[in-house]
Amino acid sequence: MKITVRIANSDDKKYASIICKEIESSAKVRGTGISKRDPEYIKKKMGDGFSVIAFFNGDLAGFSYFEVFENKNFLSNSGLIVFPKYRLHGLAKMIKLEIFKLSKKIFPNSKIFSITTSPAVIKINTDLGFHPVLFSDLTKSKKFWKGCKSCTNYDILIRNKKKMCLCTGLLYDPKKKINLNNYLNKGDKILLAYSGGLDTSYCLKYLTNEGYKVITIIINTGVFNNKDLESIEKRAINIGAISHYSINAKEYFYYKCIKYLVYGNILKNNTYPLSVSSERFFQAILIAEFAKKLKVKAISHGSTGAGNDQVRFDLAFKILCPDKIIVTPIRDMKLSRKEEVFFLKSKGVKISWKKAKYSINKGIWGTSIGGEETLKSSTSLPEKAYPTKLSEYYKKIIELKFKKGELFSVNNIKDLQINNIIKLEKISSKFAIGRDFHVGDTILGIKGRVGFEASAALLIIKAHKLLEKHILTKWQIYCKEQLSTWYGNLLHEAQYLDPIMRDIECFFKNTQKRVSGKVKILLYPYRFELIGIESNFDMMKSKIAKYGEINNEWTSDEVKGFIKIFGNQMKIYHNIKKI
Repeated sequence: MKITVRIANSDDKKYASIICKEIESSAKVRGTGISKRDPEYIKKKMGDGFSVIAFFNGDLAGFSYFEVFENKNFLSNSGLIVFPKYRLHGLAKMIKLEIFKLSKKIFPNSKIFSITTSPAVIKINTDLGFHPVLFSDLTKSKKFWKGCKSCTNYDILIRNKKKMCLCTGLLYDPKKKINLNNYLNKGDKILLAYSGGLDTSYCLKYLTNEGYKVITIIINTGVFNNKDLESIEKRAINIGAISHYSINAKEYFYYKCIKYLVYGNILKNNTYPLSVSSERFFQAILIAEFAKKLKVKAISHGSTGAGNDQVRFDLAFKILCPDKIIVTPIRDMKLSRKEEVFFLKSKGVKISWKKAKYSINKGIWGTSIGGEETLKSSTSLPEKAYPTKLSEYYKKIIELKFKKGELFSVNNIKDLQINNIIKLEKISSKFAIGRDFHVGDTILGIKGRVGFEASAALLIIKAHKLLEKHILTKWQIYCKEQLSTWYGNLLHEAQYLDPIMRDIECFFKNTQKRVSGKVKILLYPYRFELIGIESNFDMMKSKIAKYGEINNEWTSDEVKGFIKIFGNQMKIYHNIKKI
């Protein structure tokens, strides 16, 4: 797919009649707007260099021109049209930007105005620095207002003495200071979140092809090894990146996120340990910080318009680096996989993009699996869909040691927490443990279903929770369960930067002061069993009393008195006569 937007010239006059017909047709569909343009007038604009024309894969796709009024005091950007077949690819915005830049270049001191009923055009214009104004602030030229005669709403304009109509008046005044950084020019630097996959490779080639200088960056939160990273960097440079950065964020991700997922025993919908989704926002945070250091003008990512990641990326960028433009070619142009592959091949990118039957997203906290079966509510994933296969057939006991809520050792071998997670994953994944389906709601309100395997995450969370059952009070456990649900949902919904998250984290951390001890787990093929715990803070060791047995701290009469008072409110309720 190739989109070209350029200044029209005399060679384009052959398109004048087609453009006029489309302008008239579109006006009739909208029920408003100036419907008729003279082909000779359009030809003159082309010859004067006062228009831009757009092509989609070589076919005519759009057009716009500008007119000059009141001795160059005013310019109007007019006749913006995108042929229906090529809409929803961001063409209107591209054409509007080019005609705006052309107008400013030729007549830098002129006021530029537009009148329109289109909300999309209003949005594009305001992004460029236009402001809504009264019609009295626009040109007084009779020639301009005479052009409105072909509009179906001309009688409304006349009845209101040209003070108002259904259109909104928009004005750009070059004398008023505006933010000129809200659009890109060729040669501007863009930082692209790059994984080496099809979507981000398309973005890289497309942006470099458009004349931008693209810097690629990958945030490794634990899944890529050195060989993977070298391969990704090589691919980025070969496709056209001017430079590439690989950021090791394993420990950052652990201390900022995983630690609290363990503290809170976070399982979304009591099932999913937020395996891959939890990584995205932290990757976005680091990309935003890097964008500020590199002083790039824009940030790009390869998200589509249907998933959660676009929200996580955009939200982080808008909060942490609001001056950066966000560029999302796949989302804006609604591209299919087939279109992306075709474009890359046409640009000489010789890489095999054979689509796997299952979409696998690996992360240090688990792996998500999507396929034909996950798109239905009634089918499960087959054994072959899971990347880790069963290879251990005999049961095995492992021991996890926690210190203040964090995984301190695996089988009595101490290491960094992040390394303990990796070590446990290598042991437990051989048993094909931790497989399940997560069914939930996306941020956009769509119901979704995904398979996953997360043996280390599930073992750690379940073992940690068992330890807490022995150590924390019932009210600590009760409050933690409520806050854990909130924390998991807020993290999933891209709300990590809300201060309530820091508040909940403080509570979590405070509850972990005594959560230290050992947990023994028996691993079987496809399942596991929590055997028990050992801890100096185990409240079952109390000498005060034992559940179901004798106690030494109260008499039978004291218990009877307690029960009598304890049931007061229920007795009062049931003693009141029914209404």
